[in-house]
Amino acid sequence: MSRSFHRSATARLLRRLWVAPTTVLGVVCALPVLLAGGTVRRVGGTVEVALQPRRLSRRSPWRRSRFGAITLGHVILGRTHAELARVRRHEGVHVRQAERWGPLFGPAYLLASLAAWWRGDDPYRGNRFEVEAYAVDDPSARYQAAMARRTPAGEAIESPSASGTT
Repeated sequence: MSRSFHRSATARLLRRLWVAPTTVLGVVCALPVLLAGGTVRRVGGTVEVALQPRRLSRRSPWRRSRFGAITLGHVILGRTHAELARVRRHEGVHVRQAERWGPLFGPAYLLASLAAWWRGDDPYRGNRFEVEAYAVDDPSARYQAAMARRTPAGEAIESPSASGTT
């Protein structure tokens, strides 16, 4: 086997170990979903866990949530597998973020939400990790998020395209 194969295999193993604490949390969170009739699919280097549409009761926390999926390490939990397929690229960005940040990803994500809220942005949409994830489908999302910040007077800053300048 070539040296590059061993390097890449070693790098993959180290990434998996670095993100393992968050992945274990994902497995623990997946257990109630599985006990409620959820199913598992392996997609790429991740495990996707979702309920079947018929299992989503009106009282289900997933139905009431504004989020379709959540990524915890290499485990992605979602309402349904159809929803997971729709958000797969977005959640894949979070998987790569978790690989970069390892066990610090959760605290860093929460601090980024707090920072967004402190700036007057939406804690979810203004979160730097979400801006990066949304940019995978809309490259202008980063620019739009930066320009959507509020001025001290509370007025929205317009983008150059909205004001007619380039």
